[in-house]
Amino acid sequence: MKVVNNVAALQAALANCPKEGVGFVPTMGALHNGHRSLVERARRENDTVVVSVFVNPTQFNDKNDLKNYPRTPEADCAILEAAGADIVFMPTVEDIYPEPDTRVFDFGLVDKVMEGATRPGHFNGVAQVVSRLFDMVKPARAYFGEKDFQQIAVIKAMVA
Repeated sequence: MKVVNNVAALQAALANCPKEGVGFVPTMGALHNGHRSLVERARRENDTVVVSVFVNPTQFNDKNDLKNYPRTPEADCAILEAAGADIVFMPTVEDIYPEPDTRVFDFGLVDKVMEGATRPGHFNGVAQVVSRLFDMVKPARAYFGEKDFQQIAVIKAMVA
């Protein structure tokens, strides 16, 4: 398993991988068995499995939540290696956002109900980071957990 910390290293690691065989699991780290099952599924369905571990500041509307979000890179890497990840992308905020991301996505009512009603801007931040990560990894397939049901609806609206 290769751990890379910037876009140039990610692109170098992916340079010889057939694009149609790249599976991607975006995470914010603090991994658990649900994440592991996503990586294992990606392993079964793809030639190359990329997992990102990035705590995205644009999806936190409470700076204390961002500051207190658990960061466990060593434990995350142990889980990812055991699950079969090929590349772990652990970028910096500057790599993901070399300049402020001012894009605003229109999700209709999807981001106004359930979790979106109490976390203004959260889904816009999710769309910002997922779109940036998709541009960097260029996966054929991406894997999201069932817990992220509303986020998946937002992402589907974003890529439609």
